[in-house]
Amino acid sequence: MTLTGKRVLLIVAGGIAAYKSLDLIRRLRDEGASVRCLMTEGAKRFITPLAAASLSGQPVSDDLFSPHDDSGMAHINLSRQSDLILVAPATADLLAKMAHGLADDLASTTLLAADKTILVAPSMNLKMWSHPATQENVAKLKARGVLQIGPGAGDLACGEVGDGRMAEVMDIVAAVKAFFARPGALAGKKALVTSGPTYEPIDPVRFIGNRSSGKQGHAIAAALAALGAEVTLVSGPVSLPDPEGVKVVKIETAREMEEACLAALPAEIAVCAAAVADWRAAAVAPEKLKKKTGAEPPSLSLTQNPDILTGLGALGAKRPKLLVGFAAETEKLVEHAKAKLASKGCDLIVANDVSAGTGTFGGDANRVWLVEKNKVTEWPPLSKTEVAARLAQAIAERLS
Repeated sequence: MTLTGKRVLLIVAGGIAAYKSLDLIRRLRDEGASVRCLMTEGAKRFITPLAAASLSGQPVSDDLFSPHDDSGMAHINLSRQSDLILVAPATADLLAKMAHGLADDLASTTLLAADKTILVAPSMNLKMWSHPATQENVAKLKARGVLQIGPGAGDLACGEVGDGRMAEVMDIVAAVKAFFARPGALAGKKALVTSGPTYEPIDPVRFIGNRSSGKQGHAIAAALAALGAEVTLVSGPVSLPDPEGVKVVKIETAREMEEACLAALPAEIAVCAAAVADWRAAAVAPEKLKKKTGAEPPSLSLTQNPDILTGLGALGAKRPKLLVGFAAETEKLVEHAKAKLASKGCDLIVANDVSAGTGTFGGDANRVWLVEKNKVTEWPPLSKTEVAARLAQAIAERLS
């Protein structure tokens, strides 16, 4: 979907990530949105109102007591004249003001007087983000219905590395599009999504696993929920937070995942994005296997794990109406995906390149090919959030 006709009030707070807001304005307008900007005094230390006005094509509001701005009622009118309020970056200070109802400038007063949904994109130092005060403030805002995207982990402006980085611009655009799409065409539909790796134990300490982070599967679950679906996410061991509005079932092994998937049926949609281990140890040692100096390493006998995707495709009347599989390949992507489409009995295969150097496993970006019986669609390199949003839209179109 596009954002044509949608009115976004963008509130820019005083953090270094404010420079990204200029690109955000341009990207939102490229999608057809009308963008009106409100800047705090701190934001003007990083970017100028002239730059924001030039890119948005509208005047920038920055003064609560301006005699030239809406007859002194800017904090009321800015909210009433928008369809969504987007705060990017949302600093620790502004989040605290929102949580405690403070109103000492135009931004905080507008947010307190808002009658529209608010979406925040936090950005700050990792210690500020993890501080109990900030986490309590975020929890309060979520309980009041404030939506949130990010923050992500990565290099921060302060030189440290960790959580606190503002979500990428295109991920924020995808979140805005998801907001306007909901409840959308998937309202009332049940969806099953698998995500992450499985861990197959060898002994009480060691296991067979893989490098899947679960980022793509979790993003798909969130995107389907944003379109109104009732989503059950069956997740292997990951370090990601649970997506908002999604039922999460946490498992470790492939057999546990299979059991949880069958328990989540019936469902109209199933997306198998997990990287399920193909094999497991035929027998799990009851005690930790010991290394003995000079001795040969123990041999490991493997047995095959259940093929969850094939199993779902063979359920007959209980089969999900739309079954989507993933093909993580290192070569001949489309060729292998077509073969998997035929052998697994599914409707769509999302093929992605996980070869060395792509950074797909554990990274934030993905490049995929959507493979159907008589059609292959190549998507450009996208963030995993945007891949998820596109896939959710494709699923909605095929079920309509």
